[in-house]
Amino acid sequence: MKVELTVNGAPVAWEIAPGDRLLDSLRAHGCASVKRGCETGDCGCCTILLDGEPAASCVVATAAARGRNVVTLEGLRGDPLLARLQEAFLAEGAVQCGYCTPALLLVAWTLLQSGGPVDEATARHALSGSLCRCTGYVKPLRALLAVAGRPGAQLRGGRGENGLRGRPAAAPRGEERP
Repeated sequence: MKVELTVNGAPVAWEIAPGDRLLDSLRAHGCASVKRGCETGDCGCCTILLDGEPAASCVVATAAARGRNVVTLEGLRGDPLLARLQEAFLAEGAVQCGYCTPALLLVAWTLLQSGGPVDEATARHALSGSLCRCTGYVKPLRALLAVAGRPGAQLRGGRGENGLRGRPAAAPRGEERP
């Protein structure tokens, strides 16, 4: 069966089988940023933008994307906001294994692109749909808040840099912690 849709701003026509998932079709056509994770829509590694909204491509039939607009991280290449997010992710060490990074960047970009206010709670909610086992979410959260103009130095909860929940890191020798 033939399906026509827009992928990363370009109209495409793909021959697909009736049960093909959008995840598989995108990867087959060079969208390597879309990762295979749980295949149940729970981990967020396969997140794409479907008509401007984050969606788990592993649970969307390619046929259901007929006539729709799909954006992957590749489609944002050259975007200044994405470049700022990527720099912040690198600066905060939020790209450890990198498997979840494309999805985290995509949802962070979507949140910032919306133009609404971004506070810690909003940022946490946006990132919560992407499973990240390496960073504990603090680093991507700090990066997102930094780009939003709200540095995340006072983040509450989560695992801190010292790995202890809710306890500040020890002050460097000779200095007192406020």
